[in-house]
Amino acid sequence: MATSPTQAFATLRTPSGPVPEGAPAWNPQRPSAMPHERYRPAHDRVALPLTDRTWPSRRLERAPLWVPVDLRDGNQALAEPMDTERKRRMFDLMVTMGYKEIEVGYPSASQTDFDFVRHLATSGAVPEDVTISVFTAARNDLIDRTIASIEGLPRTVVHLYTATAPAWRDVVLGRSRTELHGMILDAAGYLMRRAEEQSGADIRFEFSPEVFNLTEPDFVLEVCNSITELWDASPDRPVIHNLPATVEIATPNVYADQIEYMDRHLARRDAVILSVHPHNDRGTGVACAELAVLAGAQRVEGCLFGNGERTGNVDLVTLALNLYAQGVNPMVDFSDIDAVREVVEHCNRLPIHPRHPYVGELVHTAFSGTHQDAISKGMAHHTKRAAELGVPAKQAPWEVPYLPIDPGDIGRTYEEVIRINSQSGKGGIAHLLHTHHGLDLPKRMRPDFSGAVQRATDASGQELSHKDLWDLFRTHYIAPAQDGPVLLNSWSTTETGPGEHRFSCVLTANGQERSYEGTGNGPLSAFTQVLTSAGIAVDILNYAEHATSVGPGSPAVAYAECRVDGETFWGAGWDTSILAASVQAVLAAVNRAGQAGR
Repeated sequence: MATSPTQAFATLRTPSGPVPEGAPAWNPQRPSAMPHERYRPAHDRVALPLTDRTWPSRRLERAPLWVPVDLRDGNQALAEPMDTERKRRMFDLMVTMGYKEIEVGYPSASQTDFDFVRHLATSGAVPEDVTISVFTAARNDLIDRTIASIEGLPRTVVHLYTATAPAWRDVVLGRSRTELHGMILDAAGYLMRRAEEQSGADIRFEFSPEVFNLTEPDFVLEVCNSITELWDASPDRPVIHNLPATVEIATPNVYADQIEYMDRHLARRDAVILSVHPHNDRGTGVACAELAVLAGAQRVEGCLFGNGERTGNVDLVTLALNLYAQGVNPMVDFSDIDAVREVVEHCNRLPIHPRHPYVGELVHTAFSGTHQDAISKGMAHHTKRAAELGVPAKQAPWEVPYLPIDPGDIGRTYEEVIRINSQSGKGGIAHLLHTHHGLDLPKRMRPDFSGAVQRATDASGQELSHKDLWDLFRTHYIAPAQDGPVLLNSWSTTETGPGEHRFSCVLTANGQERSYEGTGNGPLSAFTQVLTSAGIAVDILNYAEHATSVGPGSPAVAYAECRVDGETFWGAGWDTSILAASVQAVLAAVNRAGQAGR
């Protein structure tokens, strides 16, 4: 039995009770019965000692070091973790795009991860300027397994982590602050000794106080500074302190405050690479990363298109293209975004949402009529400005409404920019006809055709392609010249004198075929006299014509707005002869009037 719409949400409870005191009259919202009091705001859960923040006045002027963690953190979140073939394909993509440090696995967690690290070590797949990062918990046996996996790799970062937040210390690890600090230092010292045993290997170290954003700032500083000293960090051999928003619990400004506090207080600051690893539990992972870089972060870990546990890791594609849209070089290549998407979707076996920033199938698309009109005018202005500057359109400064970047810069086509449905307007329709079919509809004609498109999309509920628009235009305005109550069987024109033209034809009207002649100051005025003789009163109110492409033999199109027996109709003609097209346009308008009167 089908469920009614009301039954489908019968368990919801409409908020009731009094409007909160002090609420303005225009806001009648009432408290929900959801138990919000169970949850504590971040300010009640962790100390936030920074009060004189400076990050809000800074600007993003260069890209941080991007570190994709798709092959480790992202892979852990997949229902079907990647095998070596899929991992290798994604690794090769990252190298091609220009990433210089790549976290490739958690070799002590699975044989598959261990085997992939060994594959990289023995296959020659790692370029000389790329550093491999591997992940391990702070346990000696897991460190041993990790060190074994990287043997033979020329440059590696071993990433050591331990959760440090109170809930994790108390509930998961069962250790006090002092005990946990000691455990971390023991593991860090053991890792350093094992690395020193690897003759000729270039191994650097990274430490993550997991759930940094919920850990007491003084404890994070205490632990990180002691590790910096233990690992004897120096500017020419810095350590990485990675400060994760493991579970996002506050607005991005809070994370930025936490990062700036650490940036100011970390010991041997010039020997520390300050890294961040935001997750997206609140949907603000990108903002957290951007504000963290303003606050002093130099390195960002994340995933391509934001894959990861729960709501995902921060999206490195969005972050990089956000910089690009501000005129900052992203330091990685997205010039063929669809190729990147194809590989990531194949390797993750997860589809990318059509509204995903920059890469989604619909993100460069406008259906709204006002948006389409603005884009169409913006594109025309861009082409004109490029010509004025004497540069190709691809090099001209980009200022097109509703399009923050040129879709062509990331390998997208302009075909997807304007698409037509029942919400579309005359500007977008005209843009597609011009772009794909060479038609430049007169402005007075556009509302008329827009109405025809609206009726078609309302009736079908479907989107119209540019081919559908052309078919509709041809049926609506061109075809009536060959199929209607008035047929022009044959015709010719002659110029009988200066400013005098004769139009001779055989015309079928009202079911009768007859020969006619008319004269006028041009072929079309002579043709309208013929029509008058046939009992059809026609005045040409507006007329336009143009070639649809460059070169001899290219089709021409003519548009005619005619008053026929007191009513106004548009017609169009299409022919290699502009005169033939113009006659067809008038005849099409006449026949549309006749068809409307049936």
